[in-house]
Parts: sequence; structure tokens; C-alpha cells
Amino acid sequence: MNIKSILLGASAAALAATGAQAADLPVAPEPVDYVRVCDAFGTGFFYIPGTETCLKIGGGVRAEFRMFDVLDNGGSNWDDRTDTSTGMRARGYINFDSRTNTEYGLLRTYVAAYITVDNNGAAGTTLDEAFIQLGGFVAGRTGSYFDFYTGDNWGSVLDQGFADNGDVNLFAYTFQFGNGFSASASVEAGDDRRSQIFYNGNQIVTAATATALQANSDGYGGHKVPDFVANLRVDQGWGSAQLMGALHHVYGRSYAAGVANAPVPAAGLAGKGKLGWAIGAGATFNLPMLAAGDSFSIQASYAQGAIQYVNSGWGAFSDASYNTVGGLKLSNAWGIGAGFTHFWTPAISTSLTASYSDLDQALTVGGDFREINVQGNVGWRPVSGLLVGAELEYRNRDFSGATPNDDALVGILRVQRTF
Repeated sequence: MNIKSILLGASAAALAATGAQAADLPVAPEPVDYVRVCDAFGTGFFYIPGTETCLKIGGGVRAEFRMFDVLDNGGSNWDDRTDTSTGMRARGYINFDSRTNTEYGLLRTYVAAYITVDNNGAAGTTLDEAFIQLGGFVAGRTGSYFDFYTGDNWGSVLDQGFADNGDVNLFAYTFQFGNGFSASASVEAGDDRRSQIFYNGNQIVTAATATALQANSDGYGGHKVPDFVANLRVDQGWGSAQLMGALHHVYGRSYAAGVANAPVPAAGLAGKGKLGWAIGAGATFNLPMLAAGDSFSIQASYAQGAIQYVNSGWGAFSDASYNTVGGLKLSNAWGIGAGFTHFWTPAISTSLTASYSDLDQALTVGGDFREINVQGNVGWRPVSGLLVGAELEYRNRDFSGATPNDDALVGILRVQRTF
């Protein structure tokens, strides 16, 4: 055997041994985190992989056809060639709900937003809710702790005549007594429910342009003190009920020269504000003896200097008015309303809401009025999460003095899918 044969044999043996060793080496598998269902908080939740936090993702799409005010008194949407008489709306929703049980109680974060396009207009994005909850503490943007019953109907175009300003930035705490009883205290953004401050019954306007100084809050000064809201509530099998109250800072601005209808405060009155307030009570009764999902609700409220706690559609009217020497007088308001929803079948329902409210605007001649709202709809749910329905909304404002009454009637067709 020559030296060449020996070298070739040694090389082949080495390669064979190396191949055997390589084949025997274990291969580490890729780590896999499987999504697990979380049933601790209801349907739709799942564990975020690698954590003990449960997450639910939801959303929806809404499409509406709207027929705007067809009545001719008070100025309708059909009496001029340039009026927008009909409209279409498309809106998309998305929400995220995360929850974790901790030693301090439930830790929850919730975010809900939607994007709306009316006719061919630009898209508008709205942060509907965004809050953090730890046990009884809540901080962020969510519904006011004053609001309880806001109507059984959509109120898509006309307000239903209740306190319902949507969501507000707040810090709140709720204490649970047990058996469904609770008490809440909340500090909320005070300019969310501002209406206006008038002067001697007139809007305060700039002399040069005769336009309002500050939309929806004419005469108000800067935001100094938040609103303080509290409620007592019970939630049980029969339904729910609530007593609520709010304190609101009515604070006027200082005016420079060149402003028409501006107050000239008397000595000692300049810069002073007043404390507005509101109280209310409401109840909702479940009526399963009629049909599953049936309910009846009723609510009443009264306010001084905080009129949107009675009716959230009164942003153009006055919380208060200065007199000719700068004294501030608060407006008075009260309202009552009720609503009923009945399911004729599990898929077909009707809802009816009616409310009456009364506003006495301080120092305003001919500006006091009574308002009636009536709204009714029918809805069909052919499959789970899909709603097809139509609603009529009517509002009458009966003004005192020479101010003409205002009637409005609108119609809505809605298709909505929620998941």
C-alpha cells in the first residue's frame, strides 16, 4: 500500500466520523407562544402572549342616510337652494380593552376612537374614550359621573333633551358598599359643560365684526376651577337608580375696549364669579315579564348657572348674564323625561323617548323657552351584531315674548355592524 492510498483512507474515515457527530447534534426548537382564551372578563378576551393581561379588540361600521329639518318655521333645511337638505355619514369604530387582576384590584385600560366622514367632507377623528382604572380609581376620558339616563333613542341629529355631553376628561373614585350600592366622586373638566355668559340679556360680541368672542362660551373667562360631581347609585337585577349633583364655576372674562355689549363691572364686582350647581335623579327598570331586553327609564334634573346638566343641547344659551353694573345673575333650568324599549321579537324592537325642559335665562327678554323632544325608532337585527333601523326625531322650542317658536323634524336610516 503506497502513501497516497493511506492518506485517502484516513481522510474518508475522518469525514465519516464528522458527519455522524453532526447528525447526532440536537436542534433547539423555536419558542412558540400560543394565544389562550381569557374567560375571566367575558367573551372576546384573550391573553396577550407571555403576560397575564387579557385583551379584547372590537369595533364597528355605521352608515346613515339623514333627512334634515323639513319644517319651515324657525328656518328649515329645505327653504333655500343652498341648504344641505339630505346627508350621508360613514363612521368606523375601533376599541381596545385590556384587563389584569392585581393585588390592588382590577387594572384596566380602555381606548375607543372613531373616524367620521359626512357626504364628501374631510375625515374627522374623535378620541371617544381613553382611561386607566385601578380598583375604584379612574383617570382619563370617559362618561361624566353626573350622566345616568340619556335616552332610549339614537339622538343622531337632535339632542334628546337630557344631560349627555358625551365623554369628558376627569379623575374619579368609586367606592363599592356591596349588594350593588356605590358612591362616586369626580373632578371633571369645567369647560365641557359651559354654555354662555350674556350681558344684560345679549350675547357679548366684538364691535368690529359683530361675532361671538368665544364659540359656545361667550363671556366666560379662562378655565380656573374644574366641575365637582358626585353620585349615589344602585345596580341590581330589577334595574338601576342614581342620585347625582354637580358644582360648576361661572366665571366671566375681562373685556378690552372695542367690545360691544360688554359689561362694566361696578366697584368690588370685577373678576368675581359665582357657583353654579345641578342636581338630578333617575331610574331604569328592567321588564323581562314583557319581553327579554325591555326596559323603562325616567329622569329629572334642576340647575342654576349650569344649564347643560339639564339639557346638553343648550350650548348656545346662557348659564348667566351680567347686568348693566357688572352684577352676575344665574339662569335657572329644569327638565324631566322618560323612555321605553320593547322587543316584539328577539330581532325586532321599538324605542320611544320623550322629554320636557324649561329654561329661564337671566335678564334675557324674550329668551325664556320650553322645549319638548319626542323621538321614536324601529330596529331589526337579522344576525348578531347587525342593526338596520329608522328613526324620527322632533323638537319644539316655545319662546316667550316676540321670539318665534322653533320646530324641527328629521329622519335617519341607519345600518350598523358591531363586533
